[in-house]
Amino acid sequence: MAINEKSYAYGASKSSIREIFAYGSARKAEIGEENVFDFSLGNPSIPAPDEVRQSLARSLELPPVQLHGYTPANGIPAVRAAVAASLTRRFQAECGDAPVAAADDLYLTCGAAASLSITFHALVNAGDEVIVIAPYFPEYRVWIETSGATCVEVLADQSTFQIDTEAVRAAINEHTKAIVINSPNNPVGSVYTRANLEALAAVLREREAELGTAIYLISDEPYREITYGAEVPWNPAIYDRTIVCYSYSKSLSLPGERIGWVLVPPTNPEHDRLVLAVAGAGRKLGFVCAPAIFQRVLADCVDVPSDVEAYARNRKALTEGLTRLCYEYIEPDGAFYLWVKALEPDAEAFFQKAKALDLLPVPSDSFGCPGWVRIGYCVSYETIVNSMPAWEKLAAQYK
Repeated sequence: MAINEKSYAYGASKSSIREIFAYGSARKAEIGEENVFDFSLGNPSIPAPDEVRQSLARSLELPPVQLHGYTPANGIPAVRAAVAASLTRRFQAECGDAPVAAADDLYLTCGAAASLSITFHALVNAGDEVIVIAPYFPEYRVWIETSGATCVEVLADQSTFQIDTEAVRAAINEHTKAIVINSPNNPVGSVYTRANLEALAAVLREREAELGTAIYLISDEPYREITYGAEVPWNPAIYDRTIVCYSYSKSLSLPGERIGWVLVPPTNPEHDRLVLAVAGAGRKLGFVCAPAIFQRVLADCVDVPSDVEAYARNRKALTEGLTRLCYEYIEPDGAFYLWVKALEPDAEAFFQKAKALDLLPVPSDSFGCPGWVRIGYCVSYETIVNSMPAWEKLAAQYK
């Protein structure tokens, strides 16, 4: 074979989310941006905080070698220390006397994709299995499979979209290496409650003891700061064999800058070996020396809050509008997605009818759950308001 066939297959299959986004971009060029209601991509419309601009301006005053030069592979020590100090300020109360994070527990990355890829490569061996809670971000499967493991889908509770802990218990076997959770959740917007996470931790500990294996919890948290009053527990305080992956794409509206981190909490029983495995995975994947300018942005903006009020306004406009039109949905407690029941069992067929009206949600099949669509409300407020006549026309087709 002249090329790697697995890589070819991933390239040929593409991401349905990005395919819809590309279609929307082309359609806007044809009929005008104001006439296309693109809810496909989690691309924040909220501007980055002004503190980001100020940090960039300060960086530009640095000597060129310092400004653009390589950093240590795992990131600038002072930046990692700033992130660790912030995490300690925020979560020490949940951890009691146990330490939360130190600079050397962190590995700075090119966003959540790199964080998760590194974590999978640090943990799994050929033949291992990694559980995901469906619906889930579709790229999880790609990153899990390319690390050599098998992706195992476990459906969330279909009424609450909390983790179905008994279904997780049934899915765990001697090959299970890890479970990935994402709270606040993409695509549903659900936030896993403390009770739900404690029940999950109890199941993991029980199955570890029964099987004589170690099971890791990978907590993917790019939406942690975007909530509407719900508590987002600190998972390392609930389950010690946790690894946390984070990105500033959503909290600071920096999706194109690709900056985030992996944390191996000091309370993780395999901490010392895992820190080195994370560094080794970054090395073998080529994810070393995250963008230097945006490392410095993290140090300056590590405690800058997200503009949640703008998303809350969008959420209110969208849910009130769709309620009037009798759509069913799951009330989101976090993130900026609305999980809406398709008006027929086939989500793809429903999407095609929506697409004909220049409404572009994402059908749920790619998220591992049939019968729904995801609406990303991180768009402008005007897009949501102006889309309502199209949603009404779509509903009318099913009456």
